[in-house]
Amino acid sequence: MDDIRPAVVAGITVPLSKMVREATELVREAASPTLYHHSRRVFFLGALRGRARGLYADPELLYVGALFHDLGLTSRYRTSHQRFEIDGADEARGFLQRHGIGSQEAQLVWQGIALHTTAEIPWHMAPEVALVTAGVEADVLGIGLGEIEAAHLADVVAAHPRPGFKQQILKEFTDGIAHRPQTTFGNVKADVLQRYVPGYERENFVDTILGSDWPE
Repeated sequence: MDDIRPAVVAGITVPLSKMVREATELVREAASPTLYHHSRRVFFLGALRGRARGLYADPELLYVGALFHDLGLTSRYRTSHQRFEIDGADEARGFLQRHGIGSQEAQLVWQGIALHTTAEIPWHMAPEVALVTAGVEADVLGIGLGEIEAAHLADVVAAHPRPGFKQQILKEFTDGIAHRPQTTFGNVKADVLQRYVPGYERENFVDTILGSDWPE
């Protein structure tokens, strides 16, 4: 199933390779429309923020990183009890290696997905890592929107609309991690479960230290 949406949005080109086409098909089949359109926006917004900062990633690697970054929230891929970011990162690395991408390049994509909910650190890494986070920050949190021209933002949203996105993405987060609450320790997804899962109690870092097995 080919993506019928524009290959060029806001001056950013989606590569027309077989690998990119198959990545698109995989995510369209596995993800909800909310996650699919979000993931495409992450690619465009990340590339646009990168261009504003003089950062340029390999477009195929950035595309796969953006498309797979939330794959671990989908019903098909959220069956593990590890962090959802790792689910998506593992799938992306395997997908790339099956398409003949070298281990170093595949590892960059793995890192971009695995770290996309970790603030600041990705910006000190390769563009293929940093710009996944850049796109996620822009689309979910509104961070960095001022770096993107208004006309380009309008083009991205026209190609991939976001009706009710704020509530829809919070539901996707909740559904994807509610069965593995232990994976939210020390990260922002604990806020999601605290708000939307009755009875959830977030682990406290200080309590964990004070309650450790050390005798003092």
